[in-house]
Amino acid sequence: MAKVILEFDSIEEQDAIKSALDGYKWKLAMYDLDQELRSTTKYGTSHIKRDGSHACEVEDSVAERYRNMIREILSGYELILD
Repeated sequence: MAKVILEFDSIEEQDAIKSALDGYKWKLAMYDLDQELRSTTKYGTSHIKRDGSHACEVEDSVAERYRNMIREILSGYELILD
């Protein structure tokens, strides 16, 4: 098993430490957002619309566009969501 060691020299690097340790939380948050958008495009539903109504064509189109945008941005950083 590989071992990774992160070293930070001072308390001033506290933000960098937190960012390094919270990377997986960012991935989970982006995955949740992607799944919410997928739910809109695939099933026409969303947890955001609590009244039980279905997504309209515009909402479906916007959700698909943002799903693609998320993947393009992540790809630019050489990150994979799935």
